[in-house]
Amino acid sequence: MAYDRLIKTKEDYDIAMKRIDELFDAEEGTPECDELELLVALVELYEKENFPIKSPDPVEAIKFRMEQENLTNEDMV
Repeated sequence: MAYDRLIKTKEDYDIAMKRIDELFDAEEGTPECDELELLVALVELYEKENFPIKSPDPVEAIKFRMEQENLTNEDMV
């Protein structure tokens, strides 16, 4: 069953994600692969509009990275 609508609701999103899972291994150049590419684009648009990722506070981002790398303030001088 080909997906045939825009993603406007959480239910549409869930259906689209399930269909993407079904099509994930579609062979390049097939109608299934075309459907997969279209669905991915629709999902990306829905996610961008409904689940925006906010930029982190710059200072907090630096502190987080320092923690990941086990760096101290002295290492940054």
